[in-house]
Amino acid sequence: MTFVTAVDHPLVKHHLARLRASDTPPAEFRALVQRLAVLLAYEATKDLRVAEIEVQTPLTTTAGHVLQQRIGVVPILRAGLGMVDPVLDLIPAAEVWHLGLYRDEATAQPVEYYSKLPSASPVDVALVLDPMLATGGSAASALAALKRWGVPTLKLLSLIAAPEGIAALEAEFPEAQIYLCAIDERLNDQKFIVPGLGDAGDRSFNTVPSDS
Repeated sequence: MTFVTAVDHPLVKHHLARLRASDTPPAEFRALVQRLAVLLAYEATKDLRVAEIEVQTPLTTTAGHVLQQRIGVVPILRAGLGMVDPVLDLIPAAEVWHLGLYRDEATAQPVEYYSKLPSASPVDVALVLDPMLATGGSAASALAALKRWGVPTLKLLSLIAAPEGIAALEAEFPEAQIYLCAIDERLNDQKFIVPGLGDAGDRSFNTVPSDS
């Protein structure tokens, strides 16, 4: 069964409220995405395996620990790019693999336009980054690509999600782990999350149409 965690933390609630606000400017929006990505990554990496090593301190030697697994950070372009740097700050040795997907507004189905995943030597854990889990189409495409690559542990990190998107992933990827800041009410007729926060990509990169 899919493992779903909505991070219940005062800092998440505080930053998410400002992220949702329609008057939050792009620079602040990007900063909030990064702060929330750190909090999500902290939760999502709690079960990573470590190996014990010996560390020389200025006074003596002591036991320490290092990450034992290869970690892949997989942002879904373009909105997922805003979550990459804070995750890399936590895991500097992680590999970054980009997947380009956009939603066809007429069909609400994902369209892949970029993928450079190799054909062999998969990472041990993939952290898929996408601020919004709406219908689940883009996330499902990304998880399917990583599964074909042979990644054994799949984790999706999203800021907000609709119940419909969670249900879609639970049905198709029961082995996946989903980490969220909030589960919203529903999708509207245009397949946008309600109450949501608008289009995360447009708000991050200041590409909201002037007549919107």
